Amino acid sequence: MPGAVARGLRVAAALADDTRTVIQLTDREHRREDDEAMMSPPLLRRIATLALAALLALSTAASAAPPSWLSLELTDARTGELFALGDLEGRTVFVQPMATWCSSCRRQMAVLRDVIEGLDPDAYAFVGLSVETALAPSELARYVDSQGFGWTFAVSTPELLRALTATFGFGAANPPATPHFIVRPDGSVGELSTGFRNAEQLVAALSEAAALE
Repeated sequence: MPGAVARGLRVAAALADDTRTVIQLTDREHRREDDEAMMSPPLLRRIATLALAALLALSTAASAAPPSWLSLELTDARTGELFALGDLEGRTVFVQPMATWCSSCRRQMAVLRDVIEGLDPDAYAFVGLSVETALAPSELARYVDSQGFGWTFAVSTPELLRALTATFGFGAANPPATPHFIVRPDGSVGELSTGFRNAEQLVAALSEAAALE
């Protein structure tokens, strides 16, 4: 189970135990009082607070769960091997939706190329995701090879592109805005960012995401 979900469930379980303890103590107290005795308002407020906190913890755990689209299959444009973004769990994954006709994408990826050279490949992974769903993987491979972009590239499936726009909005399918997002090592996904980023900004974003595991 991903770390964020597990942590949320542990918090909820602890709060539930605390709530049960309060109720048990209350029952014992009631047995020493008249059958018609009622719990004191402060005690009722504490039970209500604990119950609400447990619900919030469970809600947080659910929202932190990795999205199902991480398991959608893609084809590595160079090797033809099938993979999914979720297969890279355990590493910090930088994903950039892009297009072969997009000059802004090329400019951003040229900076990303320099950043990648200074990072540990066992800790970080990079995926260029073409939004040109009808593009042949071989065409994408020829393009990125001609530009010297050596990391993983794939053509998005229509299903994945729909899922990304449902999650992030249509900015995820607008390459000139240089959209990108980061999948953390625990499988949780950060927000979509747009706009050109220099090397220092990219390294800072990747380091922050890695630290949030």
